[in-house]
Amino acid sequence: MPAIVISESGGGQDFPAKLTGQVVVCSVIAAFGGLMFGYDIGISGGVTSMDDFLIKFFPAVYEKKHRAKENNYCKYDNQYLQLFTSSLYLAAIVASFFASMACKKFGRKPAIQAASVFFVAGAILNTVAKDLLMLILGRLCLGAGVGFGNQAVPLFISEIAPAKYRGGLNICFQLLITVGILCANVINYFTSNMHPYGWRVSLGGAAVPAIILLVGSIVIVETPTSLIERGKEDQGLKTLRKIRGVEDVEKEFNELVHTTELAKQTKHAYRSLMKRNSRPQLICAALLQVFQQLTGINVIMFYAPVLFQTMGFKSDGSLLSAVVTGLVNVLSTLVAVFSVDRIGRRKLLIEAAVQMLVAQSVMGAILAVHLKASNEMPSNYALFVVFLVCLFVSGFAWSWGPLGWLIPSEIFPLETRSAGFFFAVSTNMLFTFLIAQAFLTMLCHMRSGIFFFFVAWIILMGSFAIFLLPETKGVPIDEMNERVWKKHWFWKRYFDDDDREMQAKAEENQLA
Repeated sequence: MPAIVISESGGGQDFPAKLTGQVVVCSVIAAFGGLMFGYDIGISGGVTSMDDFLIKFFPAVYEKKHRAKENNYCKYDNQYLQLFTSSLYLAAIVASFFASMACKKFGRKPAIQAASVFFVAGAILNTVAKDLLMLILGRLCLGAGVGFGNQAVPLFISEIAPAKYRGGLNICFQLLITVGILCANVINYFTSNMHPYGWRVSLGGAAVPAIILLVGSIVIVETPTSLIERGKEDQGLKTLRKIRGVEDVEKEFNELVHTTELAKQTKHAYRSLMKRNSRPQLICAALLQVFQQLTGINVIMFYAPVLFQTMGFKSDGSLLSAVVTGLVNVLSTLVAVFSVDRIGRRKLLIEAAVQMLVAQSVMGAILAVHLKASNEMPSNYALFVVFLVCLFVSGFAWSWGPLGWLIPSEIFPLETRSAGFFFAVSTNMLFTFLIAQAFLTMLCHMRSGIFFFFVAWIILMGSFAIFLLPETKGVPIDEMNERVWKKHWFWKRYFDDDDREMQAKAEENQLA
């Protein structure tokens, strides 16, 4: 495909490169892993609000939902119903560990292919499920797919993209997550009236993005880093020329070979991850995942139809509201695609923290005043809450959502990259599991106070972005330590031993 020439000036661009069609196509195909993930996030909330689904698998919830004077905040409080949503993320934690080893031993491309196979299997099991056990087994297969996909895809894109456009290309993953959520919400809106098997159509639709990824993964290239890492240097050089669109790639190639040789000296990546000079990246990567989930976004994305029904919307109205928020999610993520490599990571995170803080605070206040245990919220306030949800979602979608995946994929050195990113992915899945498993119970007991619970976390994460998170915009992925961490006012102290060791070696060489 034709190459698109990009400027090489500024932003720490040391290596000649073009933004080639090959890189764009490979990034988009790989990002279909995000479409799988997003579809599942969106589909589960809509399906769990469908009466036909509840009658078959959760009859107790169905009875509670339709009691005339049932507590607004406790209609869906059921541990098994929450397990339907959260079991996927428990499986993803385990799968991401094996995915990190597969990425290192076999490459990023086979791990992406494995993700699509697991997802197809899970979609089939859920579609034909006859009992709760079969339903949960399907969710566990989907979880394995999410674990492999979320581990491999951001690493894949970060390693093939030119540094100047790494952020925008990597956010294609998050963009397709939001597209998946929107598609799921639209499908749920129509299948909710397909009695009695509309829920089967919704769950079976998860196979579509998985099949697209499986077929598309045949044509994508393996990353040069992975090829060199596994001893295929000639193929790595050839692939590097192909994706950069220029012949003069020796400088970048030599840098990759050098980095790989250093990485091979690290026999135990997970042990190295615990060393002092790995703590800045590890702490920041883990905290980004924790904060991403504690924004409260999963309250909206997992349970949007349930939440809107709680506020008085009927079934169709709640699903339509979820479609609106899904559309806002997609459009706002596009803002991140085009701004992250211009504005930078930190500014987007800080601005969005303020925006989400305002939206959650006002939302919680309105629910505290106007939604009691058994009344119906006035329609004008309910509509204003939908607006606030959209305001919140837009802030998350151009900041903590995509950057929570982007930053951890670009900050680790090669020797701990797969292990470090596994730690980030598993932390994300663990907190996603905890929120998904606990939210409906928290909503029942905390009522509108749950929004203020998330507000407190948003204040904390905004402070983290201001004081402790360095800017990584435009820095080559294998030069993060020298250009970012060793120059940060706080984190540089973790590299003092490295600098002293390098100085001692230099002095020894001079004496020799």
